[in-house]
Amino acid sequence: MLLEADCVPCILRMSVTALRQLGLDEDTIRELSTEILEIPALRGLDWNTTSAEVIEDVWRKIVKKTGSSDPFRLVKSNQNKKIMDLYPILKQMINEAADPLYTAVKLAILGNSLDLMVADSAVAFENSIKDRVDAPLPLEIYSAFKQQLKASKRLVYFGDNAGEIVFDKLLNETIKELHSPEIVFVVRSVPALNDATLAEARSIGMDKIVRVVENGIDGPLPGTVLRRCSKEVNDLVQRSDRLFPRVVEILIPWMRKKNICKKRFLSYCFQNANRITGISELRFINPSWPIITENKLSIENIL
Repeated sequence: MLLEADCVPCILRMSVTALRQLGLDEDTIRELSTEILEIPALRGLDWNTTSAEVIEDVWRKIVKKTGSSDPFRLVKSNQNKKIMDLYPILKQMINEAADPLYTAVKLAILGNSLDLMVADSAVAFENSIKDRVDAPLPLEIYSAFKQQLKASKRLVYFGDNAGEIVFDKLLNETIKELHSPEIVFVVRSVPALNDATLAEARSIGMDKIVRVVENGIDGPLPGTVLRRCSKEVNDLVQRSDRLFPRVVEILIPWMRKKNICKKRFLSYCFQNANRITGISELRFINPSWPIITENKLSIENIL
């Protein structure tokens, strides 16, 4: 979706968090903060853009100043390790559940909604998982999701953050065990913030269970804009039965009510379908997601 007023302070907070995690000295942080505040969208001068594209501008400035193409390489490695340490426990929770898919979906939603770039600390992140894992999902939406999943043979799953992709791995494993569809997991080509690239996906063994491809985008965009993706990814999207833009989108309306969702909704930026996606129709795994038909945006079954 296009940039909203609420996005501006969120992006600024994320920027400061990123700068401090990089261990930069205070003078450098101030210099970069001044440069970031010069971005037109963060000054209210350009609302015809998306939050992901604004963050791309922020990240280009950080990359230039630090001289590193992947400033968060070690951060991402640590995030993956932190969640992989929990993997045996999370896998056991899924295996022992009455409905393994139900539990895997809940964990994937939690992993998606608790962004380590925004979380104040690792302890806060882990406590949030424990506090929220017992929250029920709305059965009507989950049932529709489950039925559509059964009928799907080809899925395209767009990954997001390091650490979070461990939850995506658990969900992909569960789906493969239950239904054996072909799954393609898409990651960033160019490092952006703590988003997962091919290196992070391989480090957790994602490539051992599903096919992993890069999105082909030629900049540090922390999201998915199909018109900027490779022909391979666009062909995969066209041939797929269902898409996972990010698993949190399964329950966006419900999560907004419960205040457990991320601030950056719909990394696809569905508004203005031609400009952003470049295609006129997208197929999603759940009817609560936006559906673009004939270049118009409609939302079905919003709770």
